[in-house]
Amino acid sequence: MSEMTAEQAMFLLQSVYLGTLKNESGITKRILQAVPAGKCEYKPDPVSKSAIELARHIAAADNRFVEAVINGVFDTNPAMIPENVKTPAEIAAWYEQRYAKNFEALTKVSGDQLAKIVDFRGMFQWPAVRFLVFGLHHTIHHRGQLSAYLRSMGAKVPSIYGESYDAAEARKAAQA
Repeated sequence: MSEMTAEQAMFLLQSVYLGTLKNESGITKRILQAVPAGKCEYKPDPVSKSAIELARHIAAADNRFVEAVINGVFDTNPAMIPENVKTPAEIAAWYEQRYAKNFEALTKVSGDQLAKIVDFRGMFQWPAVRFLVFGLHHTIHHRGQLSAYLRSMGAKVPSIYGESYDAAEARKAAQA
C-alpha cells in the first residue's frame, strides 16, 4: 500500500469524517445519558463490563482516538476520565465537553499531521487520520452493547439510526 499524502488525508477529514464524527458524537451522548443512575452496576453476564464501566470506556476511548490524530501519538493512560466523574449524567457531560474541544482542534490539524504514522500499541502503524474511522467503529460497537443493556435496566432506548421504539412511543403520546 502506498503512503497516504497530506492532501488525501485532508480530503478524508474534511469531506468524509468531520460530519459523521459530529453526528455520531451526539448519538453517543444520548446513549450515555440514557443509562439509569440507579442501575450502573448492571451487567447481562458476569464476564461483561458493568453499564458504568462501559459508559466510561466509550466516553474515554472516543476522545482518545480523536486525540491520537490531534497529538500524533496514541495515549494508553487508562485514567483519562477524572475519578470525580461518576454518574452517567456526569460522564455524558464530560464526554460532550471534551469531545467538543477535541472536535474543534481536529478541524485545525494540518494535512501533514493527518498523514503522520501513529503507532497503536505496537500492533499496527497507520496514518493518523485512519484512527478516526477505527475509533468510530470501536465506539459504535460498544455503544451497541450499552444500548442493548438499556431496556433490561428499565431505561428507554434513544433513537440511534432512526426512530427507536421508545422514541416512537413518546412521539405518539405527545401527539395524542
